[in-house]
Amino acid sequence: MNITLISLDNLGMNECISSALEKQGHNVHHINFRDYKYKYPTVFHRVYNFVLKAFFKKNLKTLHHGKEILKELKKNNQIQDVILTIKGDFIDPDSVLKFKKYTKKSIGFFNDNIYRCPKIKRVIPSFDEAYSFEKEDCVNFNLNFAPNWIYSNKTSSNNEIPLEYGVFNISTIDKRRSTLIRIANELKSKKVNFKFIVYDKKNKHKSGDDGITYVTKHVPLSKVHEYADRSKVLLDIHRNGQIGLTFRTFESLGLEKKLITTNPDIKNYDFYNPNNILVIDENKPVIPVSFFENEYEKIPESIYKKYTVEGWIENVIFKNSTL
Repeated sequence: MNITLISLDNLGMNECISSALEKQGHNVHHINFRDYKYKYPTVFHRVYNFVLKAFFKKNLKTLHHGKEILKELKKNNQIQDVILTIKGDFIDPDSVLKFKKYTKKSIGFFNDNIYRCPKIKRVIPSFDEAYSFEKEDCVNFNLNFAPNWIYSNKTSSNNEIPLEYGVFNISTIDKRRSTLIRIANELKSKKVNFKFIVYDKKNKHKSGDDGITYVTKHVPLSKVHEYADRSKVLLDIHRNGQIGLTFRTFESLGLEKKLITTNPDIKNYDFYNPNNILVIDENKPVIPVSFFENEYEKIPESIYKKYTVEGWIENVIFKNSTL
């Protein structure tokens, strides 16, 4: 099949989809519109964009993304069997609708929720099918459910890496920082060492007494893997208003690492095992030392396969396929 993947892929996780499809024998074209940077030519354009957003629900940046993506699609003379778009809410809806001219089926996937990203509502009708990792959005907006996927698997070499940290987390600076500090203090009180990294582009915070390392540049995915490999437990802090599972959850599954999470909905998934996953209260986190004493218990292979990138592809691209 001829498949085009359109995505805003800052960290490289979506590239796993392209690689998996190519291994299956498909002809894949990945358009990463992260590379289509928009810069205001003049101050007037910045003001104009403010007016567009406020009164016309349009944005010069999303219009630019759509324009550049359509240029790329026009270069390919062959109609695609599937165009899969991830984070289509960063593209103007009219452009997304025009994707259908170049494919037999246009599919959208959202791993943000509508509470945080209301622009998703406007672009949903532009797809033939749309999927979300947020169960509530699936119910309220008639979307198909698809969680995120395992993008990194445990290998024999992982067993040779010495464990350096008890708990590892990497996140972007936002309202979750206060929760992260509370968890850091809880771990300190239990004498459990940790590595917490927070991406703070504006450099408002300095690494110091809170035990958190603040960085102003994105940490490469390869480096994140190194930290995760050297940690016994991974930490996930979900955003308010979101119950969709983050990539940290699936990273823990793939690497066979224990997980501490503030997301109670994880208990409703078939891979949930209280030996492997500790759900904590974000306001009053309690982390028993005993959680670190038992080893990770492998989940059944039949369940594991559902959450691999191959399982995700089967669910999103091929499950309802008539191609």
